[in-house]
Amino acid sequence: MSNLPVFHATTILAVRRDGRVAIGGDGQVSMGQTVVKNGAQKVRRLRDGRVLAGFAGAAADAFTLFERFEAMLERYRDNLPKAVVELAKEWRSDRVLRRLEALLIACDVDHGFIVGGTGDVIEPDDGVIAIGSGGMYAMAAARALVQSTELPPREIVERAMRIAGEICVYTNTNITVLEPAG
Repeated sequence: MSNLPVFHATTILAVRRDGRVAIGGDGQVSMGQTVVKNGAQKVRRLRDGRVLAGFAGAAADAFTLFERFEAMLERYRDNLPKAVVELAKEWRSDRVLRRLEALLIACDVDHGFIVGGTGDVIEPDDGVIAIGSGGMYAMAAARALVQSTELPPREIVERAMRIAGEICVYTNTNITVLEPAG
């Protein structure tokens, strides 16, 4: 078991099912006990919309990660498994990157990974991936929906994120859900 850090003030959830994928993130940004923003964008499409990514952690760190990750995707011709492994290697070994406080979810219709700065690259078996302070609530809800319904990934992400937003004080229900472009 890895020692991935838990970042407060966010929830990111991705679900892959039946050749489809969706990722969602809440919009809350907190500083200590204070909510300072309700509509932050923590998920985005990369590589012409084929790859979806979301972050938990410091915003400036996340932008750095998105840039590095997109460069890896370009370098490895959109080979997501290779790009996340190379990002994790660089993240762990680079003196500046090593200080970044964030986690990244990266997924496409075939793969989904959690990437961390300690070199962690984890691909869950069931296609449900979550990070952040409300991540475990969202994951539990998504797994229950996957097991008991035929809902598409987008609807599972929307419902599970709402449940997490109703439970976790660091997560709101101002949710952004993305699917691959096209």
